[in-house]
Amino acid sequence: MSEEKHHIVPYRLYVIILLALLALTFSSIAITEIELGVYTVAGALLFAIIKSYLVLTYFMHLKYDKPYIKIMVLFVFAIFVVVLVITMLDYLYRV
Repeated sequence: MSEEKHHIVPYRLYVIILLALLALTFSSIAITEIELGVYTVAGALLFAIIKSYLVLTYFMHLKYDKPYIKIMVLFVFAIFVVVLVITMLDYLYRV
């Protein structure tokens, strides 16, 4: 444990990420008011993906973690995408 490198992240970066997350949150709320048809959900999901990337990278310090932890997180997201696709296919082809 004593061999681990500690990283110091400036508060300015946290403030920038916080402001970006707030802007994306308000944008994801505002996109529901715009009539985009079937793309409304896709737009909201895009904002959610960007927000989760920012949180994982900076607030959860995934940027500074070891590569195998990043691989595990990617594996979890891959499982999530598979479950989401299966659910959407079931919804699409339901009789």
